[in-house]
Amino acid sequence: MNCFLESVNIFPKSFLLLEIKHTSCIYHAIMPTETKVKSIDGGKMIRKIIRIDKEKCNGCGACADACHESAIDIINGKAELVREHFCDGLGDCLPECPTGAISFEEREAPEYDEEAVKEAQKKIFAKNQAITAHAGCPGSKSMQIQRSEIPKSGKPSSTTGQVSNLQNWPVQIKLAPVSAPYFNGAKLLIAADCTAYAYAGFHQDFIRNKVTLIGCPKLDQVDYSEKLTAIIQNNDIQSVTIVRMEVPCCGGLEMATRKALQNSGKFIPWQVITIGIDGNIIE
Repeated sequence: MNCFLESVNIFPKSFLLLEIKHTSCIYHAIMPTETKVKSIDGGKMIRKIIRIDKEKCNGCGACADACHESAIDIINGKAELVREHFCDGLGDCLPECPTGAISFEEREAPEYDEEAVKEAQKKIFAKNQAITAHAGCPGSKSMQIQRSEIPKSGKPSSTTGQVSNLQNWPVQIKLAPVSAPYFNGAKLLIAADCTAYAYAGFHQDFIRNKVTLIGCPKLDQVDYSEKLTAIIQNNDIQSVTIVRMEVPCCGGLEMATRKALQNSGKFIPWQVITIGIDGNIIE
């Protein structure tokens, strides 16, 4: 009987399901995971594993948080499956992705290494115990920033000489009309939500003389690039300044703006400024 291996699916941790086709018949066999199953050409194991579409990924980090095996990292604002042998193929990350960037595929990949995963989890646990009880995206890590106490003024700051420099409303990327008149001839500021809270002189140093748009790809769970492309294409934008935090999930905002600038077909001066969690500009 001439049979060939059609597919291999890994079921939770302990068994392999083989599906073998021969003419019109389909045979199934269940074997312990200790059994080595290889493709016909003698390459790596053929099994189910996740696939990440970088075009759809907005860098929010939800998949990395959901992956208990720590197979996924956020690199340059995009999710990547960096440890294939840590991926068990069960897809806990799949429903967490807000943009549908994660799917399953069957391909050659290293066998799932449960022992290596357990060892890595032990190291991560020990590290977190030594620093702080936190796992997942660094942008969600809690910390306290020590500063000298500032004497409280008797009046609100708006009455003591500090003036808002905001020139437009709304400021949320999702809410701003593409054809708003304030975009024509504007110097555009695209800022992550947290930057104005972290950097003390945000109005004076960044908002002043600019049209401001803000967003957070992790909270909004959208790809801003389409909206930003439309704004840049349909208006006379003079320059673009991106202000983001140092945390990886902020890379989604930067990547969306870069993509919008590229898709617009226009040559516009732009720059990226990164704010540290301590409120200082990172050079």
